[in-house]
Formats: sequence, C-alpha cells, structure tokens
Amino acid sequence: MKPIRIDDYCFDRIHLWLQYDPFVPEFIEMVIEVFYPANRKANGLVMFNHGFLIGNDLLWYPKKIAGMLLDDNPLFGINPSAYYNYSEAIVEKNWAMAFVSASHAQVDWMPWTDIGGNPRVGQETYAAASYLIRYGLTEFFWLAEAKGHNSKSFDAKLASDAQFMVSNNVIFAGHSVGGAHAQAAACGFDTLQQIGRKQCRPFNPVIYNREFLPAFSRPMADWPEEDRANPVGLFMLSPVDQHVPIFMPGMSEYRAALASRQMPMTMIVGQCDCACLDMSQPPAWSDTPGVESEFSQLTGDGSWVVASQVERGSHCGYLTDKSPLCSVADLPSQCKRCPGVDVYKPMGAETVFTTELLRRFISLYPDGQGFPGSFSDWIQSDCIVWLDKESPDGVVKLVEIEPDSYIDNVPPQNL
Repeated sequence: MKPIRIDDYCFDRIHLWLQYDPFVPEFIEMVIEVFYPANRKANGLVMFNHGFLIGNDLLWYPKKIAGMLLDDNPLFGINPSAYYNYSEAIVEKNWAMAFVSASHAQVDWMPWTDIGGNPRVGQETYAAASYLIRYGLTEFFWLAEAKGHNSKSFDAKLASDAQFMVSNNVIFAGHSVGGAHAQAAACGFDTLQQIGRKQCRPFNPVIYNREFLPAFSRPMADWPEEDRANPVGLFMLSPVDQHVPIFMPGMSEYRAALASRQMPMTMIVGQCDCACLDMSQPPAWSDTPGVESEFSQLTGDGSWVVASQVERGSHCGYLTDKSPLCSVADLPSQCKRCPGVDVYKPMGAETVFTTELLRRFISLYPDGQGFPGSFSDWIQSDCIVWLDKESPDGVVKLVEIEPDSYIDNVPPQNL
C-alpha cells in the first residue's frame, strides 16, 4: 500500500514472513502496521501487542486462498492500530508506534484462537521491531543489505529512504494477552535466545519476503547490535497470561528476567476486569498478601515495575474503537466482579486516560536515548507523580492501594 499521511504523521503496512530459527522449519506470516513521523526521524518506537479478542476468524483459510487471487490478505483485516490508536501520545516526542499481527495466535492449526501464554508471539514482536529499525519502511529488505548474500542487489537510495528511526530504543507495550507477550519481547534478544533454547523455542529469526522462491535476510544474531531493538520500557494494560505444560509455557521465566531490569515498567489493571484478575494464570495483580501474580513475579525481591488499578476499570475500556469480540470479556454473564457497576467502555474516559499515561511515559526519554536516571528518578518522575493520585486526569479514579497511595511497587533492595 502507499503510505497515508495525516498532518505530520504517516501510516504504512508491511507484509513479511518469519522463520524463528534457521535450523527449525517453523514459519509465520505477519503484517506490521506503523504510525511514523513524516520527517522520518523517530526518536523511539512503541511496539504494541494486541489483545486476544482481536484476531482471525474461522474463515481464515478460505480468506487466505481468496486473497491469493484478489491480492488481499486476511491479516490486513485484523487492523490492531484501529483498536489501540494512541497516536496522540507519540507526537510530542516524535516517536513512532507499530503493531504486529501474525497468521497464528496460539497454534498454527487454529489461527483464530489466542488464549495467551505463547512466547513465540513475543519473539515475533521483537523481530518486527528490529526489522523496522534495521530496514525501515520497506518490504524489499534484501535491497537494503550492503553486506551478506543480498549485497549484490544493494540499493543505497532505497536503504536510505526507508529509514525512519534515529535510535533503536523500543517501549514494548500490550493489552490483554498482548500485555503478557510484550513481557517476553521486553527482555531483549539475548534473553529471548536463552529462555527460548530452554523452552525448546529457539530464536534466531530470518526474514522472508514471500512463500515461494523467497529472498531472505541473515539470521538476527548476525545483525549489528544497533540494528536490533533495545528495550527501554514496558507498558502493560490488563495483561493476561496462561500456562499449559508443554503447549503454553507462559511468561513467568520472562517476568523473572525482567525483575532485575533497570528500566521503567508500568501495569494498569481494572477494578472490574475479570480477564486479567481472575482468568489469567497467574492473575495480573492481587491485593491479597501472599497471592502470586504477574506483578509479584515481575517485582521479585524488588524492581522498577509500578502497578495501578482503575476504579470501574474494565478489560476493554482502553480501546480506541468498539469491538464486539472484546466486549464479551466484560459481559455480566462472563464477569461477576462489580455487579451493577457501569464500567468503562471503549472510546471513553479510560481511553483518554491511557493515551495521556502513555504520553507521559514516553516523555521520560530524552530524544534518541533510553531512560537516563535511577530508580528514584523513575519513581519521582512526572509520569509516576501524576499517576499516584486518586484521579490523575481529573476524570478517571484509581483504587487506593495503600493509605494516600495509588501505585503498587516493591523497590529494589540495592538502592
């Protein structure tokens, strides 16, 4: 497609194939949607994982076959950027924001099913972010490689024109199962490789341009470090994880790795959100002492992660567009929390709150840099000071966690 420009920002879409490791015959088709500044000098990238109720349907394979004849693809129809369009948050600091959809969600033979717990999705997200950093806004990546087996086709003008990032700094973000998948991506390349080997999910991705007689990239381990995504933050909205032995290992090992990371991390959950507080394994957050949760695993013996709970917050109130599928999670028949309470709906006050929080989160970072401060600088930053109020934006209220405190955090012990 041709890029769409609105004011000083553009939107584009990239269609690729990915092999998780050159020695494993496992491939995935994916589409990356990108909002980026028209001046192509993005100071950083927010890489967003979409939630589990926005995915492929039962007609995936018929649509796939029809798309081959009509130059279309069912992945284009997922369109997560419509449901998580927080582009207002990225403008002030001249950042970009991207979303990735893949041809499977949980298992290849049921691509319409995604109940979370699959580290492969986090691997795909990291690979997509790194692709944008290395190759930019082009599907013709083999023309942008000055070294290696594709160098004979190198097109210096295309390689230059496709670039839109001035750093490799990435905030990994996500909603619902996407929030848990983002936890894996935020660990970075080395940890993804280490845990991937341990879980029999090796990760050294190779990019392909099509299914038959494709051009392909070098494995990511051969890329210069500056061409790979550098995680500088984690932004989670009602993260949902699952654990089924062998099939879905969940993200607990990735959360353990993140517990020692010195970077800003924030988690928002809803007071009336059954999906992340009751159905997630473990729950995203709990106010009951001793209950293991995603938050407690992220804190370990003390970490940078901060959690807050939105009063009347739902599972889908963050969305920037209505989704009949996502709304199922908030139906009274599905969720017994907050009976009779008017919870937040998409495109409402919780959406505005989320956009403002993300804007303030991005504002932590100097142009082209990661967060330069200590834990004290993070916890005393404008972002957290703003969040630690009964009503940060004057509309949405937070649940009090401790007397006069609306954030949960276990500080690192080695301050």
